[in-house]
Amino acid sequence: MINFKNFGLLEALVLFSAIYVLSTLIWTASTRSAVQEKANIVKSNHKTIINFLNNEINLCDQSSGNAKTTWGDFCNKDWNSQKVIKYINSNLKLKNPYSKNTVIVIAAQDPRLQAEGKAGQSTEIGVIFISSKNFQSEPGSEWIIGTCVKSPCVAAGNNELTSIYR
Repeated sequence: MINFKNFGLLEALVLFSAIYVLSTLIWTASTRSAVQEKANIVKSNHKTIINFLNNEINLCDQSSGNAKTTWGDFCNKDWNSQKVIKYINSNLKLKNPYSKNTVIVIAAQDPRLQAEGKAGQSTEIGVIFISSKNFQSEPGSEWIIGTCVKSPCVAAGNNELTSIYR
């Protein structure tokens, strides 16, 4: 038999700590695949939007001067970020695995800060942030697209940041 005569507060604290650590490890191991699956969906959404925008850039480069983008901006003019975001949210039918909200793409003044959650910025996991400034028509103009894949967003590998150029 186990003698509980010398079982005091310190022993109880050690026992409960061990149980807590063990249960946390089991919980983490059992939910890892679900977290990874959600992260893969977010990465796929990010890649889909990057490919969509790069295809539009390529189509505009190959077309005549009066051609229009899928969302209605002229290829040789600045692209309105709000029109692009509205088109993507309405037509690409992407889903955020972390939220029931139908809006997957939103404008951000600095998508880097939003995707990484730096400087006290909170971010929504799974939401794709596109620069709120319009995409300039000059060759070499940059547009930044970012998303937080899983928490904590600031950790390496937990966010996606991509620059696209015209």
